[in-house]
Amino acid sequence: MKKRYFWTISLLILPLMTLIGCSAQTTKQGSVGIERQQMLLVSEQEMQKGADQAYREVLAEAEKNHALNTDPKELKRLRTIASRLIPQTKIYREDAPDWQWEVNLLKSDELNAWCMPGGKIAFYTGIIDTLQLTDDEIAAIMGHEMAHALREHSRERASQQMVSQAGLTALSILTGIQGPALDASNMVMQTTFLLPNSRTHETEADRMGVELAARAGYDPYAAVSVWEKMGKLSKDAPPEFLSTHPSNATRVDDLKKYAAMVEPLYQQAKKNPPKPAKIVSQPKP
Repeated sequence: MKKRYFWTISLLILPLMTLIGCSAQTTKQGSVGIERQQMLLVSEQEMQKGADQAYREVLAEAEKNHALNTDPKELKRLRTIASRLIPQTKIYREDAPDWQWEVNLLKSDELNAWCMPGGKIAFYTGIIDTLQLTDDEIAAIMGHEMAHALREHSRERASQQMVSQAGLTALSILTGIQGPALDASNMVMQTTFLLPNSRTHETEADRMGVELAARAGYDPYAAVSVWEKMGKLSKDAPPEFLSTHPSNATRVDDLKKYAAMVEPLYQQAKKNPPKPAKIVSQPKP
């Protein structure tokens, strides 16, 4: 009986181990030295196709609710900043400057901004207005969000979820456990496997973001001021070990270190301003 279970477990676990062993480096290291290997099981094309569809749906819903690009002056500001950041993405990926980058502004009180795979960017008016962001601070946030796309963090998380679900299926087959007990196992898998990587994603995006901003001629220390502002608004935030993001204090300390590292790039860009991208896509949903 024990022998039979051993071989059953082996047949279920070996494919998982093979999947977990599929690792790659999606970006070059840049000046900040990003070199972690990633597990990527979902195809890049699949992720970008999904992002295109999702972005269209977000824009269509926003337009329906009269919440799309409601401030032409602010939208132009965002796209101008993006036009300076986009050419710098070649430091990490040669193909990235040629992505179909899109930048839009959504009217919402939410403090949020994001960049989907393939360069689909959205800023919410809430984060700009509430934090009273300067151009340098917008560049810091935008660079951070662009870094998530460059590093293909969404693709990595989708791949992790694939392995997680496969593991739970194997557990259910072997033990017959289902329902709440299996949900508890899912929670354990997420907190031990997915959660630390999510913090890693945020740290990678922070470091890459300050480099992108510096190379585009924006003060890299603006990332520090952004999180100092966020810290004042999130005094009741949960402790770091219960959060998917690093604590504000940890984040600020790390950003100061990496802002200092890329300071020479910023000074060089101020003396010799880089040429901005000619076109930042202005689509209609």
